[in-house]
Amino acid sequence: MADSSAFDPQSILSHKYPDTTYNYTERDVVLYALGVGACGRDAVDGDELKYIYHENGQQFVQVLPTFAALFSLASAPNGFNLPGLQYDPRLLLHGQQYIELYRPFPSSGCIHNKVSLAGLHDKGQAAIIEIETKSYEKDSGELLCINRMTGFLRGAGGFSKSSQPYSYSSYSSNKVSSVKIPKSQPFAVFEDCTQPSQALLYRLSGDYNPLHSDPVVAKVAGFSRPILHGLCTLGFSVRAIIKCICRGDPNLVKSISARFLLHVYPGETLITEMWLEGLRVIYQAKVKERNQTVLSGYVDIHRLSSPL
Repeated sequence: MADSSAFDPQSILSHKYPDTTYNYTERDVVLYALGVGACGRDAVDGDELKYIYHENGQQFVQVLPTFAALFSLASAPNGFNLPGLQYDPRLLLHGQQYIELYRPFPSSGCIHNKVSLAGLHDKGQAAIIEIETKSYEKDSGELLCINRMTGFLRGAGGFSKSSQPYSYSSYSSNKVSSVKIPKSQPFAVFEDCTQPSQALLYRLSGDYNPLHSDPVVAKVAGFSRPILHGLCTLGFSVRAIIKCICRGDPNLVKSISARFLLHVYPGETLITEMWLEGLRVIYQAKVKERNQTVLSGYVDIHRLSSPL
């Protein structure tokens, strides 16, 4: 439990995160695509080879929209440090992710990130923290995307000084609200297998949390073995939506909302179910082996692909 005597709401609200810079190359783009399963079932997949290879050179490879999540990861290299808030990073769980996209990403670039606190909530045994990252192309100053990442900090709650639990939010909650999964049959269903080494590959994109690689750390956190990154699971599901709904066009994705419900073990099979409601795709991902829902949310698209 956190120490309420060290918690000062004013210092929290006035805390400034430093701006950060994120440089990436075509190699990083390709490594990320492989990390979220692109071409994992078919090395020459007609929809996905463009994320890995281009006949005219690697500078022409396309970038998956969920690559944006790496910008928010890079914006907090030292964790969610706030004055008076202490937590064990081994007990951090990723709760939600919201991404707004304003234009396709170049295959290489330099990103300038402006980071701010978007929310902090005392839940007693845990704290929920929300970090917003606005990412700009450094040379042009053009806004490329916004990330809002929600972390669940187990053991960090109980810092409120009054009987009313502390809660702060700088935005409307509707952007990450839970979605209602339709009871009708899905519009599309896509099944994909993660590899036993999936987390070891995905971590090379920058998330080196040992929860995803170290069996001792995983057991301390309450898991039988290292688990898959939540953002890797999200990458699998958005890939499925691009393939099934967008007919392979990643530039149709406008925004992404995800709520991480349960862990995935590397090597398990993911089934992504999709329902089309206008220009919104409601989705949920299940682990086939355990028949459990691990992820849900929505993806808003600019328009429907003509074959639909």
